[in-house]
Amino acid sequence: MCVDELGMNLAKRSYLCQLIYRHHYRVRRHFSGGGSDDEDIKVIPFGEETHDDSYIDLPEPRKGKSVRKPYPTPMKILIQRAKEEKELMKLNPCRILEHPPDNGLLVPELVEVSKQVYWARESLLIGISKLLPFIPVLTCRYVSGNLRLRSNFRFCSEVHVGHVGHDIRSCTGPKSGLRSAMHVWRIGRLNDVIDFPRCFHLFDRVKYPRVVHKERFDFPRIPAVLELCIQAGVDLEKYPAKRRTKPVYSIEGRIEDFEPQCNENVDDIENEEHKMTGSEENQIHPSVLLNSEESNNRKELSIGTMTSWFEMISGVRKIMEKYSVWTCGYCPEVQVGPKGHKVRMCKASKHQSRDGMHAWQQATIDDLVGPNYVWHVRDPSGPPLCNNLKRYYGKAPAVVELCVQAGAPVPNQYRSMMRLDVVPPDRDEVDLVA
Repeated sequence: MCVDELGMNLAKRSYLCQLIYRHHYRVRRHFSGGGSDDEDIKVIPFGEETHDDSYIDLPEPRKGKSVRKPYPTPMKILIQRAKEEKELMKLNPCRILEHPPDNGLLVPELVEVSKQVYWARESLLIGISKLLPFIPVLTCRYVSGNLRLRSNFRFCSEVHVGHVGHDIRSCTGPKSGLRSAMHVWRIGRLNDVIDFPRCFHLFDRVKYPRVVHKERFDFPRIPAVLELCIQAGVDLEKYPAKRRTKPVYSIEGRIEDFEPQCNENVDDIENEEHKMTGSEENQIHPSVLLNSEESNNRKELSIGTMTSWFEMISGVRKIMEKYSVWTCGYCPEVQVGPKGHKVRMCKASKHQSRDGMHAWQQATIDDLVGPNYVWHVRDPSGPPLCNNLKRYYGKAPAVVELCVQAGAPVPNQYRSMMRLDVVPPDRDEVDLVA
């Protein structure tokens, strides 16, 4: 190899090293050190996550109906926990369960949280219903003109907040190819803004945690958030739940309750004064009860609605740390309780191999409260969102977008997701932007 070729290879290698170094950036720098040896510097390769809580990227769509949802807890940890429980059962087959709520008792610090979540949900529903007449919600829906048929079904799950629907071609419904994936916008409803999936209500979550297929009509189905609040301590007359005063026993994996049955009536009499009824309004957010006709009240109404949203989400996260919530890995079915039900109602991928049974796994907050992410509209009175500029647009939950368009300030948690720091070009400048 000649000297010139060796020099060219060294030059290329040095240039490549400089290029790689430029794609690395430094974080957590203490500026008081001024670059000395004692400063804390962490070099992160370009493209990796920084785990910054203030940055939230756009939600990724589900890969496919045949792909299972990701596990919140790694499978290795789940297998390790199962082995530990099995070894503990062998060492002590008959034992008293000590920790609530597995032993049938309530978690004391979560009783008040469950009541706050209950009233935050009620305030949220009232606030959304008052904002919808002024800020409409559109869904991709087909409405037949034949009054005899009255067919009204959805093309796809896309939702848009605003008076005019966007022009982003993302429809995947029936005959979407004939429309070039354009959406067919119709006026939506409250359920399109926020989705509360339903589950079976359990009277005794410890002794009878599962609903079998033959008993599917004997148990009422209520919103999963409401069922979570009931199991955590909210008492409703319409949906009773058994409250214990003594922990239960675990005998070779079976739950046995030796508490006398006579205490049940005594507890009902003692807790009669603490039961919540639907007519109570003393804990509804005060700004939600304002008249929405005036613009000032509408702004306060949107702020109160968004406050109720964040109170409900934060409270549900706290309760889910102690109370188990399950979801199917292939369909949106959820169940609140120690175990998932045995009702054969799954129609998702691979349900034939499971005989219609659900593939239960640990649920997340998005499985319990469907946020319905929508495109963020900066100027509601401007032109509709363009398909060629969708890379510059941000997203937000439909509740947040509805409240922001009604006058509420943009929350810091969703500023990065809404891409407020990105300046989208005009429609005639699309070809000029790299």
